[in-house]
Amino acid sequence: MKLNIFKNQTELNEQLAKYVIAIAQQAIATKGRFDFVLTGGNSPKELYRQLSTTYADQIDWSKVYFFFGDERTVLPFEKDYNGLMAKENFFDHLQTPADHIFYVDTNLSPTAAAVDYKTKLDHHFDGQAIIFDLILLGMGDDAHTASIFPHTDLVKNNEATVASVFVEKLATYRVSLTAPLINQAKNVAFIAFGENKANALIKVLGEEKDFASYPSQLINPANGELQWFVDEAAAAKIDY
Repeated sequence: MKLNIFKNQTELNEQLAKYVIAIAQQAIATKGRFDFVLTGGNSPKELYRQLSTTYADQIDWSKVYFFFGDERTVLPFEKDYNGLMAKENFFDHLQTPADHIFYVDTNLSPTAAAVDYKTKLDHHFDGQAIIFDLILLGMGDDAHTASIFPHTDLVKNNEATVASVFVEKLATYRVSLTAPLINQAKNVAFIAFGENKANALIKVLGEEKDFASYPSQLINPANGELQWFVDEAAAAKIDY
């Protein structure tokens, strides 16, 4: 695990963009495509804008396939849909072909949407192990990541799959990659900034393991690399 601490969000996004570009270029050179899992919420918006505008000429986007680490069970046209956020801040700028974007079909029930998404992943990876080149993850101030929330069924899910989960604190279902599936990736990068993440970050990176309370601790790629991209505000309680 590598912890990268930056002065502010601007510096963080610039360096994270360069990190994504390097992995993309390597994956395309090695295997002819880049399988890239996006995170939702507000944290990655500026990163997506930079990758698709400022740095757009650094990646052969015709060889990039986009996926989502999790999705909210709202309809695709609703503002909370992670896919819509990525479309507006990323795909529209690049005019990404529809067959290069793997959306979660929230027109289905949560359970059916999870099964459908896993089927799509299996097809894309030709029935072989689902090993993404890079998975971006956010971390909530409660230490959840993807939709693996504290004390939910997903914390104990040991299968490398896609699952639906009811999040009681939000009174809604989510669809998410499980931790074992995330941990098959070649590279995983967390993005966390702001002082509201400081309490969670020091717990997640601490020596004491409490996966149920701090699900982000579950992320530990078996044969890949884990990096954290955080700002000084998020790292305020860490001795570095």
